[in-house]
Amino acid sequence: MSGGTLTWLAPEDPHPARDAQRNALRHAMAGDRDGWLALWAEDCEIHDPVGVGPFDPDGSGFHGRAGAAAFWEAAIPVHGWDVEVRRSYAAGDSSAQEATFTIGFAEGGGAAIDMVVVYRVDDAGLITSMRAYWEGDRVRLVGPGS
Repeated sequence: MSGGTLTWLAPEDPHPARDAQRNALRHAMAGDRDGWLALWAEDCEIHDPVGVGPFDPDGSGFHGRAGAAAFWEAAIPVHGWDVEVRRSYAAGDSSAQEATFTIGFAEGGGAAIDMVVVYRVDDAGLITSMRAYWEGDRVRLVGPGS
């Protein structure tokens, strides 16, 4: 996996869930699987996207650290990616971000995915839940071959 860029245009006010998301993105972009997995609570759940999607054909999500590791293998190793976070709202134990993820394909070109991602953390700041809301029919092909 090659890295990418994180452009954070949203407020950067400290908040445990917002901080957890930024840390998760940085570890993922660096290809640091172990560092990324260490951010997740033992009983975590990942839904990306919420419902049925390319990484989760039955829509049940990924559960626990083993599920987080399976999600990493399914979704993270892409050929470069860029993330632009435009808005971030934090309250209680959660933070929601509006972002565009642009992923590269090994054969060239890529896809841009607009989404809202909600992170929830526990009292220790570990991620207990990540829910990404995006629609497959709104993914845009970008670059060569699009």
